[in-house]
Amino acid sequence: MKLKPWQVIVIAVAFVVIALRLISKPAPDHPYYSADLNYPLVIAHQGGDGVWPGESMLAFQNAVDLGVDVLEMDLHITSDGVLVLMHDETVVRTTDGTGEIESMTLTEIKQLDAAYDWSPDDGATFPYRGQGIQVATLEEVFTAFPEMRMTIEIKKTNSSMAKPFCDLIRAYDMQEKVLVASFHDERLKEFRAECPEVATSSAKDETTVFVLMTKAFLGGFYSPAFYSLQVPEESGGITVMTPAFVKAAHARNLAVEPWTINDAETMRKFIEWGVDGIITDRPDIMMEVLGR
Repeated sequence: MKLKPWQVIVIAVAFVVIALRLISKPAPDHPYYSADLNYPLVIAHQGGDGVWPGESMLAFQNAVDLGVDVLEMDLHITSDGVLVLMHDETVVRTTDGTGEIESMTLTEIKQLDAAYDWSPDDGATFPYRGQGIQVATLEEVFTAFPEMRMTIEIKKTNSSMAKPFCDLIRAYDMQEKVLVASFHDERLKEFRAECPEVATSSAKDETTVFVLMTKAFLGGFYSPAFYSLQVPEESGGITVMTPAFVKAAHARNLAVEPWTINDAETMRKFIEWGVDGIITDRPDIMMEVLGR
C-alpha cells in the first residue's frame, strides 16, 4: 500500500517526537536536595528582610535561630576582590553611604552602617540604625553557618566572580550545601563551567523556555542543565505558578521554589500544590504556617 504524502509527514513527525522524548533527560539527583530534608524548605530571602535588616549577619543568625532550612543571599565583588553580600549594585538604598560596590574596597564597605535604612514601618522608625551592623562577606557566612544550606544569587557585575566564588565554596567544603542562582544566563553558564559539582537553579532564559514549553504541554521534552526553578508567581502577564507547572517540573526532577512569597494564604496554596520550598522575606510567617 502506497502511503499518501500527508501520511508520510505524520509518520515522520511521530518518529521525531518519539526520538526527542527518548533522548530527553530529567535533571539528575543532587545532594543539595537530600531526601532527609524537611520539605517544603523555608528559604529566608536575604536572611528575612521583612523581619530584620537583610543580607546582614544579624539577619542570618536570627533566621538560623528561627529554624529556617535555607539562607538566601546576593553576591557582589569589591574592587579588591572580596565577595560581599548585598542585593543592589550600589550601597545607596540600604546603607549610609554612596557608590557602586564594585568600585569600593572591603575596608570602605565595612565602614558603612548596613542597617541604616532598614525600617519595619515604611520609614517611621529605623530600629537597627547605629548598632554597628556591617555589610557581610560570603566567607563570614560560610564560617558562621557551615551546616546551613544556602541559595546564593550571582548579581550583575563587570568582573567575573565564578572562580573566586567556586574557590571559596570548595575551600569551605560547601559543594553539597550551596545552590547558585542568577538572572544572567552567561554568568550562570560561566559558573557551571568553573564549578560543575555545585547545584544551580535556572537562569532567566532557561526559565522562560521551560515555562513556555510547559504551557504547550512539551515539558517532557526538556533536558535541564539545572536542578531547580526559582520563579515568581507571574511574569510579563503570564501566570507561572500553577499546579500543572509544579507537576511538569517534578516530572523533570526539578525543585520548584517560588519567590518572594510573604503572605500565609499564598504559602498554604503553594504548599498544597507540592512546592519544594518557598523564598520569603517573612520566614517567621512560613514557620507558623508549617507549624514548626
